Amino acid sequence: MRNTKIYESPLSSRYASEEMLALFSPDKKFTTWRRLWVALARAEMELGLPVTQEQVDELEAHVTDINYDVAAAEEKRLRHDVMAHVHAYGAQCPKAMPIIHLGATSCYVGDNTDIILMREGLELIRDKLVRVLHTLSLFADKHKSLPTLGFTHFQPAQLVTVGKRAALWMNELLMDLEEVEYRISTLKLLGSKGTTGTQASFLELFDGDHEKVKLLEAKIAKEMGFTEVVPVSGQTYSRKVDANVLAALSGIAQSASKFATDLRLLCHLKEVEEPFEKNQIGSSAMPYKRNPMRCERICSLARYVIVDAGNPAVTAATQWFERTLDDSANKRISIPEAFLAADAILNIYENVCSGLVVHEKVIRRHILEELPFMASENIMMDAVKRGGDRQELHERIRVLSQEAGRNVKDLGLDNNLIDLIAADPTFGMSREELTAHLEPERYIGRCPEQVTEFLTQHIQPVLDKYPEALQGADVDLKV
Repeated sequence: MRNTKIYESPLSSRYASEEMLALFSPDKKFTTWRRLWVALARAEMELGLPVTQEQVDELEAHVTDINYDVAAAEEKRLRHDVMAHVHAYGAQCPKAMPIIHLGATSCYVGDNTDIILMREGLELIRDKLVRVLHTLSLFADKHKSLPTLGFTHFQPAQLVTVGKRAALWMNELLMDLEEVEYRISTLKLLGSKGTTGTQASFLELFDGDHEKVKLLEAKIAKEMGFTEVVPVSGQTYSRKVDANVLAALSGIAQSASKFATDLRLLCHLKEVEEPFEKNQIGSSAMPYKRNPMRCERICSLARYVIVDAGNPAVTAATQWFERTLDDSANKRISIPEAFLAADAILNIYENVCSGLVVHEKVIRRHILEELPFMASENIMMDAVKRGGDRQELHERIRVLSQEAGRNVKDLGLDNNLIDLIAADPTFGMSREELTAHLEPERYIGRCPEQVTEFLTQHIQPVLDKYPEALQGADVDLKV
């Protein structure tokens, strides 16, 4: 039975996926520690230190069956988590106990594990970004030619298309994907650097043989799936690495929040809405409401990630010389929570995009309310071609537009600018001739072509690059 008397992070109980939760679980952390101890022992054996195959085999046999009760008791006694797990591991591997952690410091397992987990976390995030891009690409392509009001300052501007607006959301996600790819490609293992980064303990073990010290790192890195280790360090890898990784997650949160904010505004306009389930309740007090709760959740979680990214930045700025421990408690919280929140954001983002509802008739009504104003320049050009004076026509349109605007805003009437222009002899144009200018498709510029080119040239190569990311793409939200 669940213990309801203790605090549980909403990120684990409500928002994040099982795969991201598993990545930052104790099992993943401590089995990675043990894999690193195996890699260290194996490399030391291969380079001639007194480590036997029997000891390595014993260590390998107990990588996953972690005796947490022993580790907890040892930590209570020793007040040191790494040494507690060394002793717990040794209790299961008595033959290997004398050589576990040989020459290493705590950051050998701690920091190397953090790099491994962040890389795997970024790979999960990358795949979810690809899935969101795929879902949005279908939406953008479907609606690439559907005119809609564009807004600047949230005031009606020139027309765009529903698909073109989706391409804007996608372009920001594409930037985020490129940043995530860069971070994955540049993450380096700490390696085996020792207490102040000098590798002095390993140099002592190998009797001053520098080449063996370097080979040790190379062997460990290869076993853990890395081609490089950081070139120089103190006891830890630079905490700027954490800051850079969380900055990438913050970038995703920024993009997602922008999308969700746009959609919340569109929901208010009743033009585009997020999915709404048959039995979903929008408000406990107002039964008619369809609150955009999923997009509100994206914005809420995004705010958390954006702010959380400041934690490793401050930590990086305040480290002392080769090592201080004021990063540890903060790092245990800020990094996993940022990954869990970013994971949740992308899960919701994909879910929303897969069920967007477009109300085309509402969109067209809003267009027709504003289109006479937008068509005024084309009307003026047409009248000039018929022999009119451009400056005089401009002034008449300005005056008539203000009159039409007053009719709409002050009197609650329809926009009658076309009727006013038709009645003005300055233009010499019939209402039928003027109405010909009120075709929304004439005012969307290259939107359909831009969407097609964007999807073909920039999105499809990404989808082709990560086909495995699109497998099993359905998202089942916990809430």
